[in-house]
Amino acid sequence: MEIASSWEEYRILDAGDGEKIERWGDVILQRPDPQVIWPWLGSEDNRRNVQAHYHRSKSGGGEWEMKTPIPSRWSVHYGNLAFRVEPTGFKHTGLFPEQALNWDWMAARIRSAGRPTSVLNLFAYTGGATVACAAAGAIVCHVDASKGMVSWARENLQLSGLEGSSVRFIVDDCLKFVQREARRGKTYDAVIMDPPSYGRGPNGELWKLEDELYGLVRACMDILGENPLFFLINSYTTGFSPQVPANLLLHLMGSSRGKISAGEVGLPIGDTELVLPCGTFARWESKA
Repeated sequence: MEIASSWEEYRILDAGDGEKIERWGDVILQRPDPQVIWPWLGSEDNRRNVQAHYHRSKSGGGEWEMKTPIPSRWSVHYGNLAFRVEPTGFKHTGLFPEQALNWDWMAARIRSAGRPTSVLNLFAYTGGATVACAAAGAIVCHVDASKGMVSWARENLQLSGLEGSSVRFIVDDCLKFVQREARRGKTYDAVIMDPPSYGRGPNGELWKLEDELYGLVRACMDILGENPLFFLINSYTTGFSPQVPANLLLHLMGSSRGKISAGEVGLPIGDTELVLPCGTFARWESKA
C-alpha cells in the first residue's frame, strides 16, 4: 500500500464505528466509511469538535447535519496546488486526498521526461490530476461527462494560479472521445483514468466497469504516442483487485519498454499506525 502522508491542510483525526472525522483546512467533517469496522480510536473531543456530519438515509442518499455554521465552500492546499472543497448531497467533498500520492508520482515523471508531455485525463472529475500535471508543465486534456465537474475543475486550475496553462476541458463520454481522437490521428504521451464502477454517460450510455474497462484501455492504445511516458488506472470499485487493471496494462502494453506496478492507496489515521484503505491503482511507466 502507498500512503498519502504529505498533506498539511487535510488529516483524518479519528475513525470508528463506520465513520471518519476529517480536518479539511479549518473545517472538521464526519462522514461514513465502510472500511472503518473498529470502535472509535480517539477521545470524545474529536466527535464534539465535528462541525458537519453526513448521515446516510435508509432509503438511499443522505444529508448533512450542520452542527455549527461552516462556509458553503472553501479551499485547501497541497503544496502549491489549491482545490475547492464543498460538502455535496452525495457525501463527497469534491476531492480525494489519497490521490495526492499519484499527483506526486505523475508530476515527477512529467518533470523528468525532458520533453513536452501531453496528458489525457479521463473521468477527470474535479481535476486533481489535471491541476497536478499542468503544474508540472504538461499539456492536459481533461474529459468528464459531467458539465458541473468540469466547471469545478476549471475553478481548481484558477485557484492554483494556473489559468495560463495549456488545459483543454471537454464534456463528453470518455470512450467516444477517445475513439474520435484516434480517427483524428491525435496522440498523447500519458493517459490517466479513474473510471466509475457503474454509471451513465451524458446521453444515457451505460457503463459497467467489468464489462467496459478492457475496451476503453484497448481504445487508448490507438492514441498513445510512439514513446509513451505512463498510463495510470485508478479504481474505487469494492472487491476489484489492483492486479486486474495491471493485467490489462501488461496484456496491452507489455513489459519490454516499461514496468508495471499495482497496489492500494491509503491515508494515515490520526497519530496511530493505522491506515485507511481508499482505493487501488495500476501503473505502466516507461523505463527510459
